[in-house]
Amino acid sequence: MELSALLHDLHLSSSAEKPLPPPSLPPITELLSRLQQQLIGAADNFSLIGRVERLFQSADPHWLFSPASANQGAELQAAYSSVVSALIGCAALPLCEDDCSSLPAAEYQSAPPRAAAVSSALTALLRTLGNWEGGGGARGGQTALLLAVAPQVAVFAVTHFQDQVWTSSSSREAAQTLQEELLRAGSWRNSAHLLMGAGRQQEEQEEQEEQEEQEEQEEQEERGVKSRGILGGILDVLQPQLTKDSWQRCEAVKLVFAWTLLQVTRPSLSPHLPRLLPPSLLLNDHHRPENCMLGVRCLHHIVLNTPASDLRQFNRAEVLYQALFKHLFTTEAAVTQLVLSCLLDLLLVLEKPPSSLAPSSSRRKPCRHDDVLRLVLTHMEAEHKVALRRVYASALPQYLDRMGVVVCRHLKQLERVVLGYLEVRDPPEETSRLKILQALQKTVTAAWPRMECRVNTLLRCLLRLLVDVSSDSQLSDSVKQQLMDQTAHCIKLLDSCSHGKVQSLLQQVDSSCCSSEVLGCLATVTMAAER
Repeated sequence: MELSALLHDLHLSSSAEKPLPPPSLPPITELLSRLQQQLIGAADNFSLIGRVERLFQSADPHWLFSPASANQGAELQAAYSSVVSALIGCAALPLCEDDCSSLPAAEYQSAPPRAAAVSSALTALLRTLGNWEGGGGARGGQTALLLAVAPQVAVFAVTHFQDQVWTSSSSREAAQTLQEELLRAGSWRNSAHLLMGAGRQQEEQEEQEEQEEQEEQEEQEERGVKSRGILGGILDVLQPQLTKDSWQRCEAVKLVFAWTLLQVTRPSLSPHLPRLLPPSLLLNDHHRPENCMLGVRCLHHIVLNTPASDLRQFNRAEVLYQALFKHLFTTEAAVTQLVLSCLLDLLLVLEKPPSSLAPSSSRRKPCRHDDVLRLVLTHMEAEHKVALRRVYASALPQYLDRMGVVVCRHLKQLERVVLGYLEVRDPPEETSRLKILQALQKTVTAAWPRMECRVNTLLRCLLRLLVDVSSDSQLSDSVKQQLMDQTAHCIKLLDSCSHGKVQSLLQQVDSSCCSSEVLGCLATVTMAAER
């Protein structure tokens, strides 16, 4: 039977308010099966999708969502899942022919209008399902049906509400409306609640509140939706497309996966770790910087939201460390910045920070913290790109904090880095110089017994920096003041660790060669020492 004849027999009309189903209507599962076939083989997708939307809007909800018998609930859920899948297939994005290039924007021209039409039809389905107030066992069937179609709908909505080449303002708006309708239908507060469901403590609070408000049966059924997330279902939908050979063929898959992962926090992430970690590593290992950065963000989120014991299990943390460590050899500043931040948190999973170790009579063994800092300092010495110099300089103080007194192992290399970076201007914000001054302060504070022999070299560099900064007309007053204050603080620390040696050296400074700003700055150091 043709779909148009079926719609005519159903007496569907967009103006009908509460149509009643005639007794001759076929079972809804039979109609859904025909709809699926029509959607898969239809040439005129737009008109057919519009008719499906009117069906969901106008048909009697009891006929749409009630199985013919009590044991056909699973069949109804499967039928709706198939129809939803067929609808989404009408707006499927084109696939790349290989895994080395992206499709041109022209290939996606037809995607936005088709996505908008499908979003509208799915919104109608969810709105009708959410508004349906079935009694008795129908309530549980409504919950099960919603949970059956929600993963596919969520993946489709996330694919099209992001600002990408395959979306337009109208398709993004339609997808956002679809996402909001999905949340409303399941009484989910937000996207994170949709994915993870309610936590244990929250479930207990809701149970206590609901027991005081309404009847027990309805409360239990409503909690059944709220307490269940659909993360597992979404991963079921994405998994076939997230293999090593297929994930690069569709541009949207990686974005949907990353969006999903970044919404999930502890403790809900850990049970799904075996399914979340491999795709993240695939992204991390890719040669394109944008994919690599996406992978590092996913891995960092996993590190922050997974218990250390779970990460150490099966040697996962070591695998992550090796996957991230190799990126320290890249020349992409954005990748390096993300990797250094992620490694800082991952190292705490692998080992205790050297700064936290109690004093010991035996020599402390080198650790991964040493390996990372040594490599960073090596790259800093030879680096000439401004962007990378800023990234390294910004990360250095955090790593020195973590090292504590163990930084003594790296003092020679660190001294060369400090001297080299303080000599080179970095306008307009002077990020590199300011961060290196912070690094020097932390080094002097942690390794002060080893600093006296380096006072002459460091003081000469700091005085030269004061003179350069005071005569630099391109720097703003605020940046200039920050540099001079931080430099003065470094000189004070050097004076403290050298037992006043800096004071005698400052007396040898020729005041005729210095500006009043430099002399004023040195005067503050002298006054502080006298106190």
